[in-house]
Amino acid sequence: MITYNVMDDGGFRADLPFFGGKYILNRKGGEGDANKTVIDKLVEVGGLLARGKIKHSYPHSWRSKAPIIYRTTPQWFAAVDRAVGDGQDEMGTTVRERALRSIDELVKWTPQKGRNRLYSMIESRPDWVLSRQRAWGVPLTCFVKKGLLPTDEGFILRDDAVNARIVAAFEAEGADAWYATGAKERFLGDGYTADDWEQVFDVLDVWFDSGSTHAFVLRDRKDGTEDGIADVYMEGTDQHRGWFHSSLLQACGTTGRAPYRNVVTHGFTLDGKGNKMSKSLGNTIVPEEIIKQYGADILRLWVAQTDYTSDQRIGPEILKGTADSYRRLRNTMRYMLGSLHDFSEDQRVDAADMPELEQWVLHRLAELDHQVRSGYQAFDFNGVWQAIFTFATVDLSAFYFDVRKDALYCDGDTLNARAARTVLDILFHRLTTWLAPILVFTMEEVWLERFPGEQSSVHLTDIPDTPADWLNEPLAAKWTKIRQARRVVTAALEIQRIDKVIGASLEANPVVHLRDVEVLAALKSVNFADVCITSDIALSGDPAPDEAFRMPEVEGISVVFEKAEGDKCQRCWKILPDVGRHSHAGVCGRCDAALDGV
Repeated sequence: MITYNVMDDGGFRADLPFFGGKYILNRKGGEGDANKTVIDKLVEVGGLLARGKIKHSYPHSWRSKAPIIYRTTPQWFAAVDRAVGDGQDEMGTTVRERALRSIDELVKWTPQKGRNRLYSMIESRPDWVLSRQRAWGVPLTCFVKKGLLPTDEGFILRDDAVNARIVAAFEAEGADAWYATGAKERFLGDGYTADDWEQVFDVLDVWFDSGSTHAFVLRDRKDGTEDGIADVYMEGTDQHRGWFHSSLLQACGTTGRAPYRNVVTHGFTLDGKGNKMSKSLGNTIVPEEIIKQYGADILRLWVAQTDYTSDQRIGPEILKGTADSYRRLRNTMRYMLGSLHDFSEDQRVDAADMPELEQWVLHRLAELDHQVRSGYQAFDFNGVWQAIFTFATVDLSAFYFDVRKDALYCDGDTLNARAARTVLDILFHRLTTWLAPILVFTMEEVWLERFPGEQSSVHLTDIPDTPADWLNEPLAAKWTKIRQARRVVTAALEIQRIDKVIGASLEANPVVHLRDVEVLAALKSVNFADVCITSDIALSGDPAPDEAFRMPEVEGISVVFEKAEGDKCQRCWKILPDVGRHSHAGVCGRCDAALDGV
């Protein structure tokens, strides 16, 4: 039988022969008299072969830096391979079996390597040591019979009435009730002789405390929680050995299955150079300082932009890039707010009646809606953000908004203007609700700017359903070709702008030569001048002259630059031949009609 000889004060048991009362370490942490006494005894009996001194790294408390002595002490264990309950549970008869089956059958792991790590730990782990000998913690509220061994029948007191008194005292007074004067007599009651029982003063392993959070956070709630199982546990990679692990064992022992459906694991935060943060190195970054400088949403956005499944870096330059992305997205939202001023339902246009450009935007929304929902479902926050940000900056700000600003600012009550505002309203509701989990404060600010009121909040609004008939692959393929042609035109005009031939694209009236008849037909079916933001444009199937501008990566499209002819409209800034020939001075025919309708 293993004996325990070192007491909790660092000295040998007082009743130990020869060495009783000797200290391994003195009360100041220095060397005590125990080692010398043991060596002297070995010399006395002729049992010492040699003596010497070595210097080595002895265990120390990471908090107090004091040296630590390993002790052999009695402990309480939870068996992981002993049958639990009646052994009829479909998940297995032992805690280990239930845990391994839960890992494989009931839990989704993000990233998947988390499953492998925890599975191997559970598969090979010994029984769980539940007890600790510390001056603080939650006590193991047990009484054991004096004179009996742990293997003897009746060693531990099992009495519902005693347990009920302990529970009532803890609920009223807290765990300190266990240490109060007269606690043993109080809890045992009149049915037992206090001198026959020993009160256990060991405390629970803190991982048992944390592992039981599922019980009082979800399982034992009285607010109608469905089944007491968490949708997701999220913590760092070290918690495969910690919280994920202890929660799994505790729940499998008490409820028969894992307490979670999803486990999401993140890495650790490093400085901008990839070094571990340390106060001694002076490379720590305090979240409060980031929030003071940039705001809380920048910090949240930095998290969303990282691959959190691995270690992630943070530093001033990284945060500057994050802040730039944030500003670009915020400008997109600001543009929509300005363009939607006074939008009303009577201006709404049905999707089937919209111009092709608006129908293409709806197609992109339908694609993104699936990507965003599946991304959130898979905890792929980086994928969600990148998809939305690319759409907002490339498809919207750099293309759709740029093309439609003319119709929004200059058209009267036309189909183009009403359809554009309808699409902007649809965009508003989706972008705000899509981004609300990431940019929680910004999206609430944007929402309340448009819908002020105490009962209004984007966080109380579901992501709108997206009609399946918005998806239009043939239309998307067509507009891919149109945008390719636009790239060539834009590049050709940029050369003229750099050479100061023109100051803006509206000063141009280019000729676009196309070898592909399908592309030519596609461009003729839309107002390609509006798409390219030129005053006019000519489309031709004739061979292009040698001096025409070409892009190597876009075959079959060539552009010959021509300046727009006419005068500049003072309202829309297009250069057209009919400017000045209408009832309103200095405007083109379209703007004249719009002014008549004001």
